[in-house]
Amino acid sequence: MSSPRKSASPAAVADATTPPSLAQDGGQPNIDVDDDGDSAFADGDNFSETTSLASSLIRGHIMNGRKYSSLRSDYWGPSDESQFESMDAGHYNLLTLDSNQPEPLFRSPVVEPQNILDIGTGPGTWAVDVADKYPEAVVYGVDLSPPPVTWMPPNCHLQVDDVLEDWTFRENFDLIHMRLMLGAFTDNEWRDVYRKAYDNLKPGGWIEQVELDVRVMADDNSLRPDTLIAEWGNNFLGCSERAGRPLDTQLTMKAKIEEAGFVDVQEHLYKCPIGGWPKNKVLKDAGRINFVQWTAGLEGWAMFLLTNWGSPEPWTADEVRVYVAKVREELKQPRLHIWHYTVDDEYGVANLNDRGLQFVLTY
Repeated sequence: MSSPRKSASPAAVADATTPPSLAQDGGQPNIDVDDDGDSAFADGDNFSETTSLASSLIRGHIMNGRKYSSLRSDYWGPSDESQFESMDAGHYNLLTLDSNQPEPLFRSPVVEPQNILDIGTGPGTWAVDVADKYPEAVVYGVDLSPPPVTWMPPNCHLQVDDVLEDWTFRENFDLIHMRLMLGAFTDNEWRDVYRKAYDNLKPGGWIEQVELDVRVMADDNSLRPDTLIAEWGNNFLGCSERAGRPLDTQLTMKAKIEEAGFVDVQEHLYKCPIGGWPKNKVLKDAGRINFVQWTAGLEGWAMFLLTNWGSPEPWTADEVRVYVAKVREELKQPRLHIWHYTVDDEYGVANLNDRGLQFVLTY
């Protein structure tokens, strides 16, 4: 088994640790390290209860041991049990980070919603939770693959659909929600999706989007520049550029959303730790859950992009597995204080004629 190759033209180390387009807007304080419990681990089995969802409803095609949607062959994200486990952990990570908010499930100031759409619903966890909490609302979740749910509230409808095709919803929505859709579309496809979202919202409706920055950072010198995790983000940014579906959605979506007609978009930036090293309890808990998200999701994030768009040539599946195993071991280092940016483009002002936006970028 050969060793995984590094990118032939990695970005400068400074780019791997300090994304200027985000850092100059952030002004975020350093996260205090808990020296008494300093570990990047997710505390063993404490978070193993993250549900491995049943895959009996999942269909698609198998490639390099991962299952993908049969609707589109160009989307990098698997739709199998391992990836749904990672997505579930990401959902609970966000709920933890927003546990001090009036409504942790979304930040848009929607009052008594009647119709809600979740684009890219994945395992359907967010849609099911929202439908359960708001029984008077009808919640639709759409994705390229059937969500593997075994129960849902009667007001929740999960279906296979491609939002690049014509939308056939009879309702206009109070809220359209998207999360972790980076790399799903080309630039022009993103414009099409935002325009359709605008056209299918009620006057005064809201769009809320949650994304992440794939690059990891550290406030101290615990992230060595010669490690695989330090160059992880730039490696995949290069792959996505070659694929024509950029992963830097958090840097470009605000302008595209405003171009679609949304107004008063407000952007906020915060840090999301990986591991239980922060002193702050909320960040510690979120970091532990985020560790589960990363360790469960690494192979799914890497396999399609590196085997199709790796540099200097596409990698083999075995090379990807070796690479992922090494990155996973690096994440377990007990003195690694890493995080990634969460960009929260919050709601704009909604009035009778304009749609507002909540833009939430994360991870």
